[in-house]
Amino acid sequence: MSTETELKLTLLAHDVPALLAHPLLATPPKVQWLRNTYFDTPSLALKAARMAVRERLAGDQWLLTVKTAGQSAHGVSRRQEWEGPTTPGALDFAALVTDSALAAQLMALRAELQPLFRTDFERHSWVVSHAGASIEVALDQGHITVPGTDLSEAILELELELLSGPDTALNALADALRHTPNGVIALTPSDLSKAQRGLALWSKPPHAAA
Repeated sequence: MSTETELKLTLLAHDVPALLAHPLLATPPKVQWLRNTYFDTPSLALKAARMAVRERLAGDQWLLTVKTAGQSAHGVSRRQEWEGPTTPGALDFAALVTDSALAAQLMALRAELQPLFRTDFERHSWVVSHAGASIEVALDQGHITVPGTDLSEAILELELELLSGPDTALNALADALRHTPNGVIALTPSDLSKAQRGLALWSKPPHAAA
């Protein structure tokens, strides 16, 4: 288990070239395609508990992720997270989650879980040292979709995840990244996770293609 502390920022497509030209992002990024499926029960039991369950294909590796309810303010979120290798569709929470009560709760729901939506995006990531901290900077570009429907929404966001050091470094780095050699760009804090956006999209009619 880990505690994830990150700052999520939205930006405009025309500002991406200026961001990529920033001196703090001068080293070649790690580039990955991440294909993700999010699950919940028909009654949205995970949403009610403010949790998320995700299967992710990263390269040729499948990962199962469980994120618990956390706190989010001004784009900075903190929550517990478990992630580990998986077989697609196995949803073996007993092997993944070290909190025995939570693992039992999830295993009891497993038969009801169904895929609701997908988030598929290309991630460019860097590890940056700034203001006494080590921070992963991830630029995500792609789409949220609801399988079997024409519902789709673009993903374009910057995530700053604290690897070590003080939380205050996240906002300090965000401010530094706003000031590019080509001028100031808008990086706006957002408290909406991809999972929350996906659920909102899934909730829109229709749930099936016409």
